[in-house]
Amino acid sequence: MNNTPPKIAIFRQKEIRRVIYGGEWWFVINDVIAALTDSADPAQYLKRLRYRDEELNKVFTSGDKGVVQIVPPLQLEVETKGGPQKMYCWHTEGIFRLVQSIPSPKAEPFKRWLARVGFERIQEIENPELILRRHRLTYKMKGYDDDWIDRRIRGINTRNELTDEWDRRGIETEVEYQILTAEISRATFGLTPAEYKKLKGLERENLRDHMDIMELLFTELGEAATTRIAQADDVQGLPENQNAARRGGAVAGTARQQLEKETGRKIVSKKNYLKKSQSRKEIKS
Repeated sequence: MNNTPPKIAIFRQKEIRRVIYGGEWWFVINDVIAALTDSADPAQYLKRLRYRDEELNKVFTSGDKGVVQIVPPLQLEVETKGGPQKMYCWHTEGIFRLVQSIPSPKAEPFKRWLARVGFERIQEIENPELILRRHRLTYKMKGYDDDWIDRRIRGINTRNELTDEWDRRGIETEVEYQILTAEISRATFGLTPAEYKKLKGLERENLRDHMDIMELLFTELGEAATTRIAQADDVQGLPENQNAARRGGAVAGTARQQLEKETGRKIVSKKNYLKKSQSRKEIKS
C-alpha cells in the first residue's frame, strides 16, 4: 500500500506558498488553483467553482457541520515579493476537499490518491492487521530499523489500549487526553511532551518517532502501568484518571531512575534516533 500523498508544496514546478498556523501547514488557495488549472485568474476560477459546487461553497463559508468538521479557509499573512499580504489559505484536509471539485486532468493524481486511501482505510476496518502492516512499511520507508519498528508498534498497541480504557472511564475531550498524557510523561521522564519536544528541537513532528528504543520502552511502561492501575481501582472521570496517570508514570519513572543509577547513563536524550540510525548506515556503506 502506498499512502504517500502527492506533494503539495511544489506541483509540476509551480510553487504553492504555505504558512504554519495552529501547528499545521496552510496553503494559499489561489496557488493551488493556478497549479492545477493554469488559470490566469485563480480568484475568478474559485468564484465560479463555488457557484457550481453548492456543497463546497457551504464548507468554504461556514465549515462542514457534519460528523467531521472541516474548518473553512482563513486569511493568513503570507510572504510575497511585495511584502507580507493577507491571503486565503486552507489546511491539507480543506485543500483535498477543494481538489475534489476541480474538473482538471491535473487534479486527477490527487483524486486517485484520495480514492486509494479511502479504499485502504475501509480494508483496514475490515482487517485491523493491515494497519500494523502500513505502520511497519511507513517506518521502513523512512529508514528505521526493524528493532525500533517492533518497539514502536508495541507502543502504539499499548497506547491504544490505554485510550480505549480512558474512553470507558469518562475521558471525552482531546484536552483531557493531553492532560493525562502529560501526567504520565512528567512522572516517567520529568518532562511533559511539550517540554520533551522542545528538548529534542521538534515542532510539528511526532515526539515518539524521534525517541530511541529505551525512551519508547519507558513510555510504553508508563502507559501500560496506568492502564492496569485504572482497571484495578476502577477509576472514573478526570481527577481519578489523573491520579492513576501519575502513579502509572511513577512506576516507569522509578524504573528509569534505577536503570540510570545502575548504568550511569541518562535515558532522556535530545538526540533524534532516526538521524543516529541513518548515520550508522552511512558509516557502514
